[in-house]
Amino acid sequence: MATFDTITSSDKVVQKFGGAGTNGVGQIISAILPFIYVAAGLLLLVTLIMGGITLMTAAGDANKMKQGYGQLTAGLIGFIIIFVSFFIAQILQIALGIKFL
Repeated sequence: MATFDTITSSDKVVQKFGGAGTNGVGQIISAILPFIYVAAGLLLLVTLIMGGITLMTAAGDANKMKQGYGQLTAGLIGFIIIFVSFFIAQILQIALGIKFL
């Protein structure tokens, strides 16, 4: 019945379930960021595929072609923003001497 004992502090929760290995919010964000970059890449892929399909099925319709180009542009701009943010984080990491990625 030790598993169902009353837990009174958050430290006991972390220790009871194997520990999180983090000391703060910064480490948690640093642990999550690689997954965000992967999700952004997958979202770019999906957006490019959807934009391409929209362009292929437009059949000369100007509105659908505009929509397809809009999807392609939005996907690429979003990915460029994520890409630039990664490099800014790398530069800050070197400049400040703090490892956070």
